[in-house]
Amino acid sequence: QVQLVESGGGLVQPGGSLRLSCTASGMLLYFKRMAWYRQAPGKQRELVASIAAGGSTNYVNSVKGRFTISRDNPKSTVYLQMNNLKPEDTAVYFCNVDPRREDYWGQGTQVTVSP
Repeated sequence: QVQLVESGGGLVQPGGSLRLSCTASGMLLYFKRMAWYRQAPGKQRELVASIAAGGSTNYVNSVKGRFTISRDNPKSTVYLQMNNLKPEDTAVYFCNVDPRREDYWGQGTQVTVSP
């Protein structure tokens, strides 16, 4: 059974930084394309950043230049470094494979950007 556990969220002021972590159990990350998703209140869940097994990355335009996704396969962990955070980044952040699997969702981690 696959479990994805996200952590690292919190309350931060605009312009601040956070580093999210996602640790996987029940599967090996080595050959998986992984991604971070987020869901803001009243909005659909969207893919924010993805990283291929080989390390190539993609980002949604709104976070390019501010967010960095990375992975540590031996630790079965995926990270999301978020810099220069904006109020519109406020959301619950989740990790999953890409394309996502509905049975893999964890509880997510709340990120709130507010003065």
